[in-house]
Amino acid sequence: MSGLFFRVAEKNRAALAFYLDGKMCTGLEGDTVLTAVLVHKTQLRTSEFDGAPRAGFCMMGACQDCWIWLETGERIRACSTLIYEGMRLCSHAGATA
Repeated sequence: MSGLFFRVAEKNRAALAFYLDGKMCTGLEGDTVLTAVLVHKTQLRTSEFDGAPRAGFCMMGACQDCWIWLETGERIRACSTLIYEGMRLCSHAGATA
């Protein structure tokens, strides 16, 4: 997968495996979910209103644009939630891997 973000610094932090739509990906310790996902993909999710691609907007938890779901169905803010080892994410509501 090719992502929207490219790492240019701080590449020496511990790697963490997480799952996005059932596919294993890696992030680095201290990454937000948004950063970890956008290193692998060009969008975080699609808009529930018009299907347009979304990748976060304000980057500080105020705009409601970066919602993503855990496999359990819980919705989280990708811009302010840290990725953790084994985290299982879905890019659209109601999805399970």
